[in-house]
Formats: sequence, C-alpha cells, structure tokens
Amino acid sequence: MRVRNSMLALGLLATVALAGCSTTIPGTQVAGTTYTEQIFTDSYGSIKDAGYTLPAIPINRVDKKFVRQIISYSTNEKPGTVIVNTRERFLYYILPGGKAVRYGIGVGKQGFAWSGTAYVAWKQEWPTWHPPKEMAARRPDVARYVEAGMGPGLNNPLGARAMYLFNEKGQDTLFRLHGTPEWNSIGTAASSGCIRLMNQDVIDLYSRVRPGRNTKVVVIQ
Repeated sequence: MRVRNSMLALGLLATVALAGCSTTIPGTQVAGTTYTEQIFTDSYGSIKDAGYTLPAIPINRVDKKFVRQIISYSTNEKPGTVIVNTRERFLYYILPGGKAVRYGIGVGKQGFAWSGTAYVAWKQEWPTWHPPKEMAARRPDVARYVEAGMGPGLNNPLGARAMYLFNEKGQDTLFRLHGTPEWNSIGTAASSGCIRLMNQDVIDLYSRVRPGRNTKVVVIQ
C-alpha cells in the first residue's frame, strides 16, 4: 500500500501531524492491582513463516515485564479492543472476563508520539514498507523506498506483520501496529510514531485482530 503524502488525513482525536500530544481517553485506565495469569517466555524461539525464518529472540535479555503475558485488566472497552499505553510501553488486547494480553512495545520518539482513537482497517503478512516523504526528507537513505517500497524480508522495518490504522472518516492515519527485527528497541522510544512489537508478538496479535470498524484502537499517553 502506498503511503499518502498529506498528514491532513490524520483524523485522530488529538492533533497528530507528527507532533507530540497528551490526551487521556476515559475508561482505559487499569483499575486496582494487576496480576499475571500466564507468561509466554517460551514463545520466542525461531519461527518458519511464509518462507522466512525468524531468528530466536534472546528473551532472557528482555525486561520480563515486556514479555507477552495474560494479566488482569479492568477497562470499560469491549473485548477485541486494542489499548496502547505509550508511557508504559505496553499494548493490551482486551479479552473477556477482565483480562488482557499484554505485549511490550517500542513507541515514537519525542516529537513523533501521538494519541487518540482509530480502528484497524486492514492487515498484512510480510508487508512492503513505503516510508512517508517527510521521513525521506530527514533520512535520504530511505528516499528510494517512498515510491518503489522495500519488499518484505527479515530486515524490513515493518517486520512480519502490519496492521493499518484508519480514522473514523475512513482515512489512513499513516500509523501502524507492526513487527520489528530490532527486538532490543522494545521498551524504548525509537520509532517515527508507529507502534512496534517483537516479531513473535506481532504474529500473535495479528492472529487475534479482526480488521474492521469494530476493532477499536485507543492510544493514550
């Protein structure tokens, strides 16, 4: 999919335009003490997927809190909602019964963070990456990919999966939930605004998410 040139397509509740903001969405905060029901430490081995072999992640070198786990989680949002807490560096996929799958994430650098609501319009396995022209202006080394795109592969910045976020008007926000080969960036502010997960985690999240307007994504700071 070709990335749109204009940032006017951003229709999030907060003003994005690749600038930081801090809007808190009611009903998304954790209430009370959370506890871990299951942690998936053994889910980060090498994976063969669509002809690619994802390398194992040295999960013992990742802060344990960023390892995929099922936790107690209180929210007014319905099951199937994705809640991204950029400050905590967590993404929550809401389950029934007051539970959620929690994933560690990497978030946008200062000045590229964003917040608001969107929905997952569509998703793609092993996506092609088209950086926006704004990024190419800052990084000439990626300019050749604006039109032609970087094909799927182990070094593609979108990783093994990508989920594309649109606003309530059906416009592409230019932001993605995606994988990354840079597992050691999880827990940091390293991206240009998109939300990144370890490849093994984004494959799990991808299998849960059903594209459409009913799959709400709430991003808070």
